[in-house]
Amino acid sequence: MRIGLLGTGPWADMAHAPALDGHDDVDFVGVWGRRPQAAKELAERHGTRAYDDVDALLADVEAVAVALPPAVQAELAVRAARAGCHLLLDKPLATTVAQGRAVVEAVREARVASVVFFTTRFQPETEAWIAEQAEAGEWFTARAQWLGAVFGGDSPFARSPWRREKGALWDVGPHALSVLLPVLGDVRQVAAAVPGPGDTVHLVLDHAGGTSSTLTLSLSAPPAAAGAAVELRGGTGVTLMPESSQGPVPALQRAVDALLAAARTGRPHPCDAVFGLRVTEILAGAEALLGDGR
Repeated sequence: MRIGLLGTGPWADMAHAPALDGHDDVDFVGVWGRRPQAAKELAERHGTRAYDDVDALLADVEAVAVALPPAVQAELAVRAARAGCHLLLDKPLATTVAQGRAVVEAVREARVASVVFFTTRFQPETEAWIAEQAEAGEWFTARAQWLGAVFGGDSPFARSPWRREKGALWDVGPHALSVLLPVLGDVRQVAAAVPGPGDTVHLVLDHAGGTSSTLTLSLSAPPAAAGAAVELRGGTGVTLMPESSQGPVPALQRAVDALLAAARTGRPHPCDAVFGLRVTEILAGAEALLGDGR
């Protein structure tokens, strides 16, 4: 499959471009970015072409991988789907429900495949654990902590305008939801959303099966306190999400495999644009509660 990359930032540089360049079953055709010089430099590092015109790239490929801020991603995903391109998208799909719905509608109308890259869902150890816990069922409660030190260290993402504006709720919140939803079921209600220090947010969720979960999300944690943990408690006991031995590049290549399979078979992947939209809806509900001071 001929695939192009939209985006030239740190995530495109450290994850997307190496994953596409090293994947045996795709032809990495080229890169487009909002900064032409950055696109040229990234393309040169991976032996591919830089495009000045995004529509020219869309015309030359069968699929695109997107590493752009959510609002820009949503707009270009619609454009790419209408051009007949399959979509490998990043989380969050969008930061408004309207934008997310526009992507889903474009995917449906164009009949293209879509996969949203939630890192944990494409790492072997965590993927297997999620499937095992979903099968086990009968969970009483869950606790998820996703704590980053993006704003307190020297992270390359610290200067990201959209992360500065939207914070941990939208950046790491999708990761937590991508683990909890397949295990505990859909969220019936965001019961509470309370701010903490910095951009920290505490959520209480009511799930369809009657289970509750609590989430603590932050990009402002001290580096020594950073990390992710998910704990499930139920009739079978207590279980903790395992750590992954792989970084983002192998996980992204597994996401590419998922996109290839969805495009070939026509069967949607569990992490498609529809799932991405549901995550956006839940986060938008939490954001509304935070705005109301509840």
